[in-house]
Amino acid sequence: MRAKRSRCSFSRLEVILIVCLVLMIALTVVLLVLHFLTKDTDGKWSHPSLPPPTPGGAQGRTEIKGDRPSQLETHTEHAARAPWSLLSPILLASVPADPPFIVPADSNHDVAEAARYLVGVGRADCTGPVAQVPLMGYANPDQVGGGLLSRLYSRAFIVADPEDSKRVVFVSADIGMVSQRVRLEVLKQLQSKYGELYRQDNVILSGTHTHSGPGGYFQYTLFWITSKGLIRPALSSIVNGIVKSIEIAHESMKTGRLFINRGTVENSQINRSPFSYLENPAPERKRYSSNTDKEMVVLKMVDEDGHELGLISWFAVHPVSMNNSNHLVNSDNVGYASYLFEQEKNKGMLPGEGSFVAAFASSNLGDVSPNTRGPFCVNTGESCDNPQSTCPVGGAAMCMAKGPGSDMFESTRIIGQNIFLKAKELYEKASQEVTGPLSSAHQWVNMSDMSVELNATHTVKTCKPALGHSFAAGTIDGVGAFNFTQGSVEGDPFWDQIRDQLLGEPSNETKACHKPKPILFSTGEMSWPHPWHPDIVDVQIAAIGSLAILAVPGEFTTMSGRRLREAVKSEFDSHGTPGMNVVIAGLCNVYTHYITTYEEYQVQRYEAASTIYGPHTLSAYIQLYRGLAKAIALNSTQDLPRGPEPPLFNVTSVTLLPSLSAESAPAGKTFGDVLEEVKPEYLEREVAEVTFVGANPRNSAENATEHNFLMVERYSNLSSSWRAVLNDASWDTRFYWSKGSRGQSNVTVEWHIAAGTEPGVYRLRYFGHYKKKVSLFRTITVPFEGSSSAFQIT
Repeated sequence: MRAKRSRCSFSRLEVILIVCLVLMIALTVVLLVLHFLTKDTDGKWSHPSLPPPTPGGAQGRTEIKGDRPSQLETHTEHAARAPWSLLSPILLASVPADPPFIVPADSNHDVAEAARYLVGVGRADCTGPVAQVPLMGYANPDQVGGGLLSRLYSRAFIVADPEDSKRVVFVSADIGMVSQRVRLEVLKQLQSKYGELYRQDNVILSGTHTHSGPGGYFQYTLFWITSKGLIRPALSSIVNGIVKSIEIAHESMKTGRLFINRGTVENSQINRSPFSYLENPAPERKRYSSNTDKEMVVLKMVDEDGHELGLISWFAVHPVSMNNSNHLVNSDNVGYASYLFEQEKNKGMLPGEGSFVAAFASSNLGDVSPNTRGPFCVNTGESCDNPQSTCPVGGAAMCMAKGPGSDMFESTRIIGQNIFLKAKELYEKASQEVTGPLSSAHQWVNMSDMSVELNATHTVKTCKPALGHSFAAGTIDGVGAFNFTQGSVEGDPFWDQIRDQLLGEPSNETKACHKPKPILFSTGEMSWPHPWHPDIVDVQIAAIGSLAILAVPGEFTTMSGRRLREAVKSEFDSHGTPGMNVVIAGLCNVYTHYITTYEEYQVQRYEAASTIYGPHTLSAYIQLYRGLAKAIALNSTQDLPRGPEPPLFNVTSVTLLPSLSAESAPAGKTFGDVLEEVKPEYLEREVAEVTFVGANPRNSAENATEHNFLMVERYSNLSSSWRAVLNDASWDTRFYWSKGSRGQSNVTVEWHIAAGTEPGVYRLRYFGHYKKKVSLFRTITVPFEGSSSAFQIT
């Protein structure tokens, strides 16, 4: 009887257990089915391809600005992809609320599977006009474009969460800095195309800070003065290039993984204001081995199959290897590093082509120079490494720093190659995987009137913008004019009187606020025809898992950057998110000149005189960025005050640039004809050169979205045809334009033949546009081209 009962019946406990087991098996099957299937737009079930979310699409969109999911939500999402998560929902509740974590690249743990993002990269030309336009950076009115050494590019990177619309966009553009005008116009175009997917909180625009790109893309009056007003073609080229690079990145998104690495770059930088740096407290300085930040941080991007997508490198160095005597548009040392990396990864492609994108972005470069031989008197050769950077004969105007090469072109190559080689090493060895949720925090703040709590008992204020006398002195990388010197803590009665007569005397309040800075231009009190400096400034942090990118609106000095990074890291640590990798991305979103430490401010060298919001500017930014970090760590970014929205001035295209008029060729010649021919034969390291009947390159920039001015072509005996091997984005080519009289001009194309160039038959080609008058009131633009004779490389 007992035996029969044991075969045919169960106790109540046994029945409950069997039911639970069946339910768990059913739940497991359902979860697995949902994991491997998704519903497409037709309502059919299919395997997920993880397309990038689109506005209003099936994946939806979160309206809150870049919220960081709660820790429980984050672990639940990870757990839903791992087999152990199916054992019981009870296990999920026991998972500790850990911060974003790092997984070795060779790990096959299921957590690595959950760490993947959608990743997209894009690159687009943003060069703009290369002739007659003032170059942005040195504020030298004589430095105007006269040709092209290398094209300028916008490089965009998008990292998105596959499960929703959370994403981060980082753009590094080969321009001097991002202006507020550029940012507002870019965001407007993105909104019209993508709705609220790309916003002010999750889009970072950073300038590499090349001093050899076109100016004229600002809305604040101070920058109009040296840029000859607003130059719409330059502004449009930058805005359209940035937007296009983001569009390409958006369209190319695929499942991918991110890895981070860091290392030290040697022999590539010096501190150009060491006497300012020495004002920082000795105990603080002793914590560091150098008076510059030598660390490079590299973010490597690959798809889920390990195919390489791109990288972002952050390293502090001024792109001023090309000095203020240069007239060729180019991206300087960091641009050359990008060129080398992309050429290596995009085998067989011309520069600017290929899917791999490498950005060498700016960081806290405020007092960091690539001119590693230091300052010398150009007239006597003796050192001028003194607090005022002056020479015994000729004063400050004679004190210039020298790079490691024999000229600025060679110095650019040396520094750029140093940066490239370190980035390549770090990229190849990157093994720490970036994982965790995406988040972004942004505020607009009025930096001209901000209260800063220094401690529990002391509160100070920032100031209305103003520039000091040492601003006009320039730096050892690019000296100023007249008799201005660095380190001026007293005004000059002569210049102060001229200022008072022309621009008005600074108020006593502004003078007191900026002490010990003697004010040369009280820009915060000047508003005609528009304000001279911004009051409303962007502050922004984007977090990609364990990586926090601080988008700063200016040039932080070495110690300023160190203090900011430490403060933000401490804020993350104290709110349950330890181990964050904090990097500074410089010259983002709006330009506010320099940010020094309070101690550096006291000696008023160029960087301090250019700290426009007064001695407590750094403390204000530290307070603001700590607030953003806290909001990200506590998942409360939606509670951040939006702040006062910046103005978008209705500026007109008022410019001092000469107008483009009809052009002509010499008698018996036509556009594109050769004036000075190449030689029949060249050796390696020689320069092949040809001069053409040319036309103003501005015609091409203003009438063509993409245009190569030159090609180096090699003849193929196999196909009996010419094949392009170099273009105007190549660092071995140079394009010079010179204006003549009576509407005539010449163009010279140079090819600096590199060692190892394949022997054969070559030619140089030129492509341009000229203005032709067809009636009294109508002028058209006509394309043309020219070619040199064939020549031999032996």
